[in-house]
Amino acid sequence: MTVHEVVILGSGPAGYTAAIYAARAGLAPVVVAGLKPGGQLTKTTDVENFPGYPQGILGQEMMEDLRKQAERFGTQIIYDVVEKVELRTHPKRLWLSGGEELLAEAVIIATGSSPKELGLEAEKRLYGAGVSACAVCDGYFFREQPVAVVGGGDTACEEALYLSKLCSEVHMLVRRDEMRASKIMQERVKSTPNIHIHWNTVTVDVIGEKYVEAVRVRNRITGEEKEIPIRGFFVAIGHQPNTEIFRGQLELDPQGYIITQPKSTRTNIEGVFAAGDVQDPVYRQAVTAAGTGCMAALDAERWLSERKYLLAQGEGRSAS
Repeated sequence: MTVHEVVILGSGPAGYTAAIYAARAGLAPVVVAGLKPGGQLTKTTDVENFPGYPQGILGQEMMEDLRKQAERFGTQIIYDVVEKVELRTHPKRLWLSGGEELLAEAVIIATGSSPKELGLEAEKRLYGAGVSACAVCDGYFFREQPVAVVGGGDTACEEALYLSKLCSEVHMLVRRDEMRASKIMQERVKSTPNIHIHWNTVTVDVIGEKYVEAVRVRNRITGEEKEIPIRGFFVAIGHQPNTEIFRGQLELDPQGYIITQPKSTRTNIEGVFAAGDVQDPVYRQAVTAAGTGCMAALDAERWLSERKYLLAQGEGRSAS
């Protein structure tokens, strides 16, 4: 059975960048594309903040470019999902949903994270047409327009503050009569004139056919419903890292993100590396994911080289 030098799990900016670097290093990487080939960017319309695209580019097109670049250097892409792993053995063992087993000297995990959703039909239908989970990614498209942010934690406050510098109004929809955010973040939000906090408020629906036009909300205490005219609707209730199959093997933080060693993509298991949003609860940008994908490929290549050298040294001593 073939033992691949590097298997990469995930096909977003981190996974494809890791593949490009690993392939150019002669490691013949295999990418398991996962449930959403291309990652979250395939759900995004225009990407204007990734270097090298002065006119912007559709998220789907950008991921196609990265895929073609990875394949150009010899990357093999498998359109399947890994359902089970055994990372503590050597070689590493990975089982696909189709039943195939892969063996790997090194594994790069770039499975990303998924934004938590409210569960509204319009939330999915209008995603990329006004609905977003990232203010830094999409806030620029709503300059001088009213927007809404759902959530009451630090992330929601950060999104609201960022948007307040670009948008005419920011309506912050908080489910309870208080926020979960830190006191300093709450004070910053409350002291920003164009942020309007709606307490005890839940989202009933997002209004619009082709793009977001308004949000219908309900007060949890009075039951009163009303529509707020907006153009952007930002869901900031958190992200869920896609790490469930690694639980019990890799060291995870309380939120489930993979913990990597400082200034490295190495995990607590030798030969296993993590890149992109799966280990980044802070930045969650395509460009930072791509950067850690590069780091993971370089870390993996160096680890493989060191391992081969040590094995060769051991064999030489045993032969003598």
